[in-house]
Amino acid sequence: MISDVLAETKDKMAKALEAAKEDFATVRTGRANPLMFQKIMVEYYGSPTPLGQLASLNNPEARTLIVTPFDKTALKEIEKAIVAAPNLGANVGNDGEIVRVTLPELTQDRRKEFVKLVREKAEQAKVSIRNIRRKAKDDLDSLKEVGEDEIARAEKDLEATTKTHVDAIDDALKRKEAELLEV
Repeated sequence: MISDVLAETKDKMAKALEAAKEDFATVRTGRANPLMFQKIMVEYYGSPTPLGQLASLNNPEARTLIVTPFDKTALKEIEKAIVAAPNLGANVGNDGEIVRVTLPELTQDRRKEFVKLVREKAEQAKVSIRNIRRKAKDDLDSLKEVGEDEIARAEKDLEATTKTHVDAIDDALKRKEAELLEV
């Protein structure tokens, strides 16, 4: 019973950590990264569809990204969605076959805004991990047929797991901040 609760908690915390890393990848740095564009939603035949499902994304140069749609009829919608995407400020060009996205150089103020945004995302991830810990602690406390010593050991394991995942978020945050502030 205790091992089930701890295993489920570790799994949920690992997923929360992975989601935080994916969120960090969507924040723009000085380089064009295809991951920044994966979650952009494009109106495709009446339903919002992630850009990554409609086109291939390549970056031949540091600040340029080439979007090649699988269906050429979606070209205009893809272009509109990229222009409307928040936090990009990209210059978008369409030659009838591909969409060329050029990201302007980041200013120091813009870099600081992105650092602030990444810190907010990190804090949200930490809150998520703490909520998972709280639920696991409640689950452990609700176990009736288990001794207090075993629950106390399990809670120590739970705290260690929580600390490991929070530290991993902090490490990812430090890497992303360094990447953002690199000129």
